[in-house]
Amino acid sequence: MANLPDKQKLVRNFSRCPNWEEKYLYVIELGAQLDPLADENRQAQNLISGCQSQVWIVMNKAGNGQLEFVGDSDAAIVKGLLAVVFSLYHGLTAEEVMALDVRPFFGELELSQHLTPSRSQGLEAMIRAIRAKAAALV
Repeated sequence: MANLPDKQKLVRNFSRCPNWEEKYLYVIELGAQLDPLADENRQAQNLISGCQSQVWIVMNKAGNGQLEFVGDSDAAIVKGLLAVVFSLYHGLTAEEVMALDVRPFFGELELSQHLTPSRSQGLEAMIRAIRAKAAALV
């Protein structure tokens, strides 16, 4: 996975942003840090429905049981939100992903109140898709 910050560092970095514009730029920067998604992973089964932008998420279980994520989007802010979601789920097992509600983190990062309704719906679709993929791996 890309060199993304852990949950605590993510919260600290967001708290250092003085305004929403800076947070927005940080989200885009996080998206730019995602590893490239191979063309063969841009398939219908990895495409997330419910997102206005195109979003692909690939999730695999490593030998230690932890999940590994790769993904991409055709929109910079959505790709950044994907990176935030991956940071929150990084290092967890499928069972832990299913048990963790990441929605409160978006409130803590003060992202929830600044997302458009369509981006909020897309974020929710990403979370649902990851949880469904995790359930399939249990």
